[in-house]
Amino acid sequence: MKNNHESSVFKELLDKLQQESWQLELLISGFAIFGLFTSIPQVEQYLLAANFDNRITEILFWFALKICCWILIFNLLIHVVLRGLWIGALGLRYVSGDIDYEELNYSPKFTKFLQRKIGSFDKYIATLENYCSILFAISFLLIFYFLACISFIVSILLIVFFVLKPEITNGSLDTVKNVFGGLLILFIIFGAFLTFIDFITQGFLKKKKWLSRFYFPLYRFYSVITFSFLYRPLVYNFLDNKFGRRLSFILVPIFVSVLFFSSYQYRNSNYLSVDRSSSLNYANPNNYEDLLQNNSDFVKIAAIPSKVITTPYLKIFMLFKENIEDRLFKFNKGLKPLNDLRGLESEFIFTTSSQIRINYKKRDSLLKVYFKTFNEVHDVYIDDKKYTSDFIGTTNQNKKFGFETYLDIKELKEGKHLLKITRKQKKKKDTVRYALVKIPFWHYKNN
Repeated sequence: MKNNHESSVFKELLDKLQQESWQLELLISGFAIFGLFTSIPQVEQYLLAANFDNRITEILFWFALKICCWILIFNLLIHVVLRGLWIGALGLRYVSGDIDYEELNYSPKFTKFLQRKIGSFDKYIATLENYCSILFAISFLLIFYFLACISFIVSILLIVFFVLKPEITNGSLDTVKNVFGGLLILFIIFGAFLTFIDFITQGFLKKKKWLSRFYFPLYRFYSVITFSFLYRPLVYNFLDNKFGRRLSFILVPIFVSVLFFSSYQYRNSNYLSVDRSSSLNYANPNNYEDLLQNNSDFVKIAAIPSKVITTPYLKIFMLFKENIEDRLFKFNKGLKPLNDLRGLESEFIFTTSSQIRINYKKRDSLLKVYFKTFNEVHDVYIDDKKYTSDFIGTTNQNKKFGFETYLDIKELKEGKHLLKITRKQKKKKDTVRYALVKIPFWHYKNN
């Protein structure tokens, strides 16, 4: 049956539902908090994996999802605590009734002060009810605000990736694109600034006639970019009463403060840190495959099987990252394809069998050159002695793609050693070599 929102029956139904909504609020909050706490480790794992692979699209998605989860958890926890206090206050009111200031027998000075500041017990319960009801709704409004910020960042990135060109290849055509892209970015930033000013002033630009005429087109444009048409009724329902405006002012500084203080961590040494890269004096667990305990542990650059090597050979795994190909293209321009296939790709793109054969044949012929260039760019040393390496493609135990080679260390002395992998890099007209990673290990023969 279709409900008419202007009918008295429907309004009575809404009044009845909002009086009994606290039961649903508690039920939803409990399930939501449990589900969010359960899902956050999985989300953080996906975010970490996307960070290691430098996949910007996935990084933004999982980061946004993680922040949304924490916003909901923070607000829903406060809601559950306040709603529990509200239920306790109702129980106390059933037993004790209202506050009897005469029964307290305080001096007139304290009695007048308490009556002015506290008032009746029913007023306290009503205030708790207002905070509980509005917190449940504002949790989702804050998520929409955050997603609007993410949408702004995505719009800038789309212009950078699809309009601006890092290299000039078509002369004046690329110049026009770069100028147009730059102006478009300035327009979006300027519009975002005005939208933010209007937000923190709670509609100042909408109140002035001459400003509102100028701001209205930007407002319509940002309504599309930030998807505000989905949650606009919630916003104006908050802003049309004093209590909602006051709570909006309080919550934003609270979230900024929580974000700021959560960035603090205790440091117990001036020289040592658990996040340090491996060196002659420190062994980071991310460089040893047997110390990668679960799927949230990843190889950062390269890894060997263990800190202690008892075999006459040493396996080395190097993680593949997208920027590796860009570096190889600088040393062998013949590897750079005319159409870069990296990025998102649909599985519903169909090609003919002849095209597939041609593409595979061309790719296989360049694949040998690809690995040859990779091995020329990277060198492997143990204690400053260069070893012959022949990297091939593979995946490790965490199903991460990379490169693998084996070194002959039968003649290596027992004791501590330092593995070093270097990479060539183009710097202006010169080619320099720098240490990519250093991994300490101990070699003892397995007699």
